[in-house]
Amino acid sequence: MRIVFAAVLLAGLGLAGLAVILAKDYVSTLKAGQSSVVPMTKVIALKADVAYGEPLARDDLKFIELPSAVVPAGAFTEVDAMFPKGYDVPRTVLRAMAANEPVLASKVTAPGEDAGVATRLSTGMRAFAIRVDVASGVSGFLRPNDRVDIFWSGALPGRNGEVTRLIDTNVRIVAVDQSVDAERTKAVVARTITVEATPRQVASFAQAQSSGRLSLALVGALDESVSEMVEIDQRELLGIEDEPVVAAAPAPQTCSIRTRRGSEVVEMPIPCTN
Repeated sequence: MRIVFAAVLLAGLGLAGLAVILAKDYVSTLKAGQSSVVPMTKVIALKADVAYGEPLARDDLKFIELPSAVVPAGAFTEVDAMFPKGYDVPRTVLRAMAANEPVLASKVTAPGEDAGVATRLSTGMRAFAIRVDVASGVSGFLRPNDRVDIFWSGALPGRNGEVTRLIDTNVRIVAVDQSVDAERTKAVVARTITVEATPRQVASFAQAQSSGRLSLALVGALDESVSEMVEIDQRELLGIEDEPVVAAAPAPQTCSIRTRRGSEVVEMPIPCTN
């Protein structure tokens, strides 16, 4: 009986060992197959979380491997490309990033630049500041990269009362007061909003701001529609309809002749004839 038990035990141990060896060989073969099938690329990533406005130095970075097919556009694969002017000329973070996240060119400034408004403008665009308050600035909930519709309120020549008109749509905000940080979550009542605009838009906004008041309406983050032309005056706002113009009745036609009686001239009415 003991001999049978020992034989069964030895057979079980042998099968278990064989299974471990086969599994190990299979995993090694699988890894070797994957490494040969999926090409990998080393990209520069972050060692720790970074916030907006922080400079990036060499010690803040490391290399990680990503499948070559999924390397994001703008990723840095060489240290010389990240610091072309040397390690003592850092780049500044434009958007908050997490540890192990690849560093992209769109999320950092050029070497030596700070995270100012000039780095946020698109080619051919200009920055224009609009004066706002709690009401016109959407109660302080505007942030950089938000988009707004701009309304003008003022008096038009030859019109009674004020008019409010939509003058531009989907205008991108690049700064709120002195901040271009798009990651902030706290509402701040701003005094100025800086928007990105073409030179013609800048001229329009300057004229509108000098001749009336500008108000902003926040556009939804997922809203891709374009607002239509809107204009409302006080009469339309209050529902006052224009009174119909009643044509005056024509005055009755009268005819007369004048005759002289001595030293007097007498006017006598007679029937009118065509």
